[in-house]
Amino acid sequence: MTDTITVRGFVATEIRSSTTPGGVPTASFRLGSAERRFDKAANAWVDGNINWFTVQGYRQLAGNMGCSIKKGQRVIIVGKLKMRSWEKEGRFYHDAEIDADAVGHDLKWGTANFIRNSGNPQAADAFGPANGDRSISGPSDAGGDGADDDRLDVDEADDDAAEAGIFVDDAGDELELDPETGELTGAAA
Repeated sequence: MTDTITVRGFVATEIRSSTTPGGVPTASFRLGSAERRFDKAANAWVDGNINWFTVQGYRQLAGNMGCSIKKGQRVIIVGKLKMRSWEKEGRFYHDAEIDADAVGHDLKWGTANFIRNSGNPQAADAFGPANGDRSISGPSDAGGDGADDDRLDVDEADDDAAEAGIFVDDAGDELELDPETGELTGAAA
């Protein structure tokens, strides 16, 4: 059985990255989703039951998860729910897995800084190509000289660095994008 669901929760484990025998990058973590309710007797919000899920991402999403998601952070997951059951030594075990289509930080609890992947045609979706136009819409040319002032270009140096797979983190350090895994690695040469 597979159903698409959206779950909000917290990352309960470190991200585990690996590769399938076919060479596909994967990443997974445990997600806890706690029920919140108002306890009138205590006059406070309290946690109820916690549902546990194993979140699994593949390909570019796996690399982005490894670079972006950390234990303890609040996230929102969209994916396909898969229920697994197995028996081991006479005991039955059950696991709820989410085959993630999208993973993002829950901005109700904090802020995030988004960096678009460069040169990733596989990440195109309904919102447009992943390596699409890197310009910002601006006011049209009032002078009527035919110049294309409808777009304000992003700094060319930033464009060149992004196309080369080099990004600058919040501390000002240059990081290089591994084209195989989509992970940001140490200092760029």
